[in-house]
Amino acid sequence: MIILRDIQLRRADRLLLENANATLLPGQKIALTGANGCGKSSLFAMLLGELGADGGSIDGLSGQRIAHMAQDVAASAKSAAQFVLEGDGEVAQLLKHLARQEAEEDFEGVAQSHQALEACDGYSAERRVEGLLRGLGFSSEDQTRPLSDFSGGWRVRLALARALMAPSEVLLLDEPTNHLDLDTSLWLQSFLRRYRGTLLLISHDRDFIDATCDGVMHIEQRELRSYRGGYSAFEQQRAERLAEQRASAAKQARRRAEIEDFVRRFRAKATKARQAQSRLKELERMGEMAVAHVDSPFEFRFPEAPRAADPMLSLHEAVIGFERSSPLIGACDLAVRAGDRLALLGRNGCGKTTLLRSLCGELPLLAGERLHSDGCRVAYFDQQQIDALDLEASALLHLQRLTPDVREQELRDFLGGFDFRGSRAEVPIAPFSGGEKARLALAMLAWQRPNLLILDEPTNHLDLEMRRALELALADFGGAVILVSHDRHLLRSSTEHLYRIHQGELREYNGDLEDYEKELLGGESTATSGSAAYKAMDTPAPDFRGSSAERKEQRKAAAAERALRKPIEQRVRKIEQAMADCQQSLDEIETILADAALYTDESKDRLQEQLQRQGEARRKLETLEADWLREQEQLEALSTAGATS
Repeated sequence: MIILRDIQLRRADRLLLENANATLLPGQKIALTGANGCGKSSLFAMLLGELGADGGSIDGLSGQRIAHMAQDVAASAKSAAQFVLEGDGEVAQLLKHLARQEAEEDFEGVAQSHQALEACDGYSAERRVEGLLRGLGFSSEDQTRPLSDFSGGWRVRLALARALMAPSEVLLLDEPTNHLDLDTSLWLQSFLRRYRGTLLLISHDRDFIDATCDGVMHIEQRELRSYRGGYSAFEQQRAERLAEQRASAAKQARRRAEIEDFVRRFRAKATKARQAQSRLKELERMGEMAVAHVDSPFEFRFPEAPRAADPMLSLHEAVIGFERSSPLIGACDLAVRAGDRLALLGRNGCGKTTLLRSLCGELPLLAGERLHSDGCRVAYFDQQQIDALDLEASALLHLQRLTPDVREQELRDFLGGFDFRGSRAEVPIAPFSGGEKARLALAMLAWQRPNLLILDEPTNHLDLEMRRALELALADFGGAVILVSHDRHLLRSSTEHLYRIHQGELREYNGDLEDYEKELLGGESTATSGSAAYKAMDTPAPDFRGSSAERKEQRKAAAAERALRKPIEQRVRKIEQAMADCQQSLDEIETILADAALYTDESKDRLQEQLQRQGEARRKLETLEADWLREQEQLEALSTAGATS
């Protein structure tokens, strides 16, 4: 048991914790949450002895082995496997000692070293290293490559593997999923569920927390507050506590109204696919949870998306990759239409990022066509957008360079929604954290008024409040979205159709994220056994392609279904636009009706006119909704027929 009593912690002149108390029980798995800069990483440094507490005491750490994940790994000639093996320092030293004894023919010493290896489970070390590296996406060839061959993100994965390799009673992990894709995040989730020690985890992935942790320790107002359950339970409990404290908070009422309005407008649309059912439930739950985020510093929206001809962007018989002799994705077709919400799934290295770069025109196709409609404005976000920021410029200057003719106050108002307020918008961004730079890159993206967002892991470095603000902004965005993310909550709430890259083919995934998760973890629940989790990463997935003749028939059937769906989808889009126009008219009428001056004897005729307009608009909206549902039923009938044929 680890007990923190009356902890006071400072960094420079900033007080992070004051009279903070917490208890960590053996075997507990705790998520440490809080806003960026609140002291989460500093608390880790204190537990590791790298930072001394300015007051209070810590009991129970003495004698406990603590493993932690390094954030920086220097380049060296050491192999990946050797680096990870050294996470178990005792075994690594014994193996070096044994090699020296064998070279010196010290047979008595060799015998003693073998006994020591057996006592510390050293004979399984190489197998454990191999399993960790495979689970985290490294190939057999990667294991012998030197550290200097790997990029920064892959070195972070190696640091994670090394931490998992270390024998420990306490494991500290700071953003372990930041450089992982969805598949490896699921593998890590399964691994951590089986960890027997005390886990303290900093993560901004709420689904990962829900699946991994049984408690949350939240830093707020320089205190440590403990909550039972995962992030969803924390959100519920914190909402109840804050609701009691802020029953009359105006911001709470405004946020709840916004979310309820979104659910009302998009309730029907969310029935498009089975994937979207969970999204509707989540949005309804968000209405209840909004109070838990009333103190969020983030509140932004994407500007209204300009219209574009359909399809906005399409690929026809496109071959994706870098070399014609070994493409990542064979001939594929994809059409992106206004309002589409697409998620890309697939194992690491299957070509997700390459496909996104090809879609936005950064990477030429090896074969086939990429068609770009008039009016399509693509905004692409990936790690390179952050790396390309001018470190000597301010957040305000970054936007001024994009639109030099816009008033400064308008730019400041927009940046405020991303929590760049006052002088924070004016200073050079060089000392900004990774999360702050990611926020600025997203702000620049949103400011350019795109109607097609292509997002590659946009939540890396973002804290939970900013992720939630992004989720709300995407929900309100009128354009199309293509998303790659390991954040399952964001995928569920922001996308409606899943596409999977598997064995060189891009196909729509016939299932939801829960189905995909079970498939990856060997057909079991998230509490799957270790062997099944390793098997899911090590065993090639089944070949769904079938024979050449079968694939040809599948393509013909898919083309026939698309031909039937196209006119219905066109009617649906026209109805949706008419519904939006009608709703806008209703909003304008209700604004007029809210004017007290309208309810005087002199304005009696004008009042009657507006009431009549309101009634007509409501009847028109009801008719349009009925038309929309009828067309939607036809689409769902086609999907059902296609699935059973």
